[in-house]
Amino acid sequence: MRKAPHYIAIEGPLRVGKTKLAQALADHFHGRSILDLVDNPHLEGLYLGRPGAALRAQMQFLIGRYRQLAEAGIARSQMPVVTDYLFEKDKLHAYLNLNDDEIEVYDTYYQFFRRQLPDPDLTVYLKATPETLRARLTNERAGLESGIPGAYLESAVRAYDHFFERYKSADVLVVDTARTDIVNRPQDLRDLLEELARPVTGTQFFLPLGS
Repeated sequence: MRKAPHYIAIEGPLRVGKTKLAQALADHFHGRSILDLVDNPHLEGLYLGRPGAALRAQMQFLIGRYRQLAEAGIARSQMPVVTDYLFEKDKLHAYLNLNDDEIEVYDTYYQFFRRQLPDPDLTVYLKATPETLRARLTNERAGLESGIPGAYLESAVRAYDHFFERYKSADVLVVDTARTDIVNRPQDLRDLLEELARPVTGTQFFLPLGS
């Protein structure tokens, strides 16, 4: 097996399988996984539209994600590191959730933190459709996320696609989760792990032969 990229980031909208893939890649490449923050006391207020909750939630995520990645010492790690998020995703969601005045405050902190973090060697983009996300969110374990409006899901999908059309900070493997289910189909996950054992250059697309 070839040497794994040192730092791999998995990204995509909610409920597409980022965490499962990050953990599988960490095991596959004998590395360690760093998983996104889930404990945010302002998240319920954000979903319910409470005034000011969006900025509070976003700043909580921004500072927490920065601290997590900075303290991980990714550049100094002796083994591959796989995260189930890309730091830039924080800004993507900020632009979906915050108004212009809040963005101005947020962006000052974001730019300061971003300059201090390394870029991944490889990013895996789990591309989704609003229909795919809605189907995943009907699962009884979705909790608060099950109430996310369809319009927000559509905006999130467009924002992720727009972001990755212009993303040049790392090589990218795009996985179409509308036709590939790495969460529920073990063979799809095995096929993807096999694909990632080969070099990825620029932006490439993955689709299992059996899908």
